[in-house]
Amino acid sequence: MEVATPYILLVILGPTASGKTQLAVEVAKRINGAVISADSRQIYRDMDIGTGKDLDVYQEVPYHLVNIRAAGDDYHVAQYQQDFRRALDAVLQAGRRPILCGGTGLYLHAALSGFAYSMVPVAMARRATLEQLDRESLVRLLENLPRPAGFTADISTKKRIIRAIEIAEWCQHHPSPRDIQRPPAARIFGIAPPVEIRRQRITERLVQRLNAGLVDEVQRLLDGGISPQRLIRYGLEYKYTTQYLLGTLDYETYFARLNTEIHRYAKRQMTYFRKMEKDGFPIHWLSNGSMDDMTEELLSLIN
Repeated sequence: MEVATPYILLVILGPTASGKTQLAVEVAKRINGAVISADSRQIYRDMDIGTGKDLDVYQEVPYHLVNIRAAGDDYHVAQYQQDFRRALDAVLQAGRRPILCGGTGLYLHAALSGFAYSMVPVAMARRATLEQLDRESLVRLLENLPRPAGFTADISTKKRIIRAIEIAEWCQHHPSPRDIQRPPAARIFGIAPPVEIRRQRITERLVQRLNAGLVDEVQRLLDGGISPQRLIRYGLEYKYTTQYLLGTLDYETYFARLNTEIHRYAKRQMTYFRKMEKDGFPIHWLSNGSMDDMTEELLSLIN
């Protein structure tokens, strides 16, 4: 059910280890808010350390779209889009101000765009052909295809490029699907620490996660019946920790490779956010400072 009460969705985004969750919680405390997660892996239960849930940070602040699926379940962006709408309605019905917070660009875009493409069918024969192409060829093909208004392609992985091509080709012969409510009115705020600080935080946080039992967490997931192939698909911490536990990597190589890939992921996140700006989602980048300073700056801009 769409809530008629006027509201502005606050959005706080940033790369991994930027402090966005803490900022969202601090703001929520001051404005009677509730946080809606835009993280593609925090939806899964029993995947806590590797996804950095840090649930104790929320304290009394309500949060949504965390721990809503069993680890190993299939979940895709169209489902997130529907779950986001339900969470948004629940926050508004509770009389709180919604704060969307996360770093998964595709999920942020899905929440903000108001367009759903879940009805676009999978073309298995076409996919089999596309999977034979390399990433660069797929990107060129996508760039030459007309795309429906409001559709932003995620080209972070070969799988997502193929899905984008699938949608673009389908929309050439069908009306653009609009199977959910209109886009929410939103104000978007971003955190972008200097690269050297971001890199330091990422490495420090990886060490903290390892000390907190990341390897044991992944071993429990394997022991619980989740296949190595499934865990590897979750990427980064789960991919490389699984490879380490299977004996594919020694510990030094495991740490070095995982650390490097998280840095690269943060860079890709920033690239996606800049693309969102070009695609019509203005982002106010907060001044780099203490958590208190960023909180006060954000509050001054919305009050």
